[in-house]
Amino acid sequence: MAKYIEHGAQRFSYNDPRWTQYCDSLIAICPGIAVAYQQKAVPLIKDGKYEAAFALENKAAELDPKQWLAYRGFLKCIFTKDYAGAIIDFQQIARLLPNGREMDHTYAFFEGLCELELGHYPQAETCFQRDVQLQRGADGRGDVHFNTLFYVGVLNLEMKRYEPAKTALAQCLKAYSQHPEANYYLGLVHRTKGNAEAAKRCFQTAQQALAKGYALNEDNIYYANYPRQITAYEVQQALR
Repeated sequence: MAKYIEHGAQRFSYNDPRWTQYCDSLIAICPGIAVAYQQKAVPLIKDGKYEAAFALENKAAELDPKQWLAYRGFLKCIFTKDYAGAIIDFQQIARLLPNGREMDHTYAFFEGLCELELGHYPQAETCFQRDVQLQRGADGRGDVHFNTLFYVGVLNLEMKRYEPAKTALAQCLKAYSQHPEANYYLGLVHRTKGNAEAAKRCFQTAQQALAKGYALNEDNIYYANYPRQITAYEVQQALR
């Protein structure tokens, strides 16, 4: 396998035709190797050809669910916004690998993100609580990822629980002060509470952070927008 993947396709850019040629060669010789289908899907995903890509991702997940089921759920959540489908994938993989992770996050994180975007707020809260619990660990001392804190803040804002939203977003910013989205949504909290000056400061900080190239700091952020990701346009509108 290494001959065709690590020492074959991956020697080239995924945009190079030889990447696909090596994957096709491996599939022709060993049609039961999941990674060949997953790697062949990479350039299709990056190019937005999702229908063709998911035919391959489905095959990979079928052949090796422990390796590729969570990855397919990640693609559904972040790339195609198939939140209901992603939840199914993450619930299935959680039964196979209860404490597994994908892209530096627990499965509960992605499930919570999907529930948030579907407007299922109590379910999202349960998932994020599980995510935090897993990150804290048995001794309760583990660090919580700043984007978990960010989305907990957004969830509380959606539920009109402004003080918990403010607390979570402030905790996010304590870990990553230039987080554009956390600054922006904290500004929304302040504005909702009638604190115009504090809101303006947050929006200005978000604007400056974006101008300097700061972002959510997530994998694949340059290929797909994460939920609640902002641009300079939203900040400009908030500052008007």
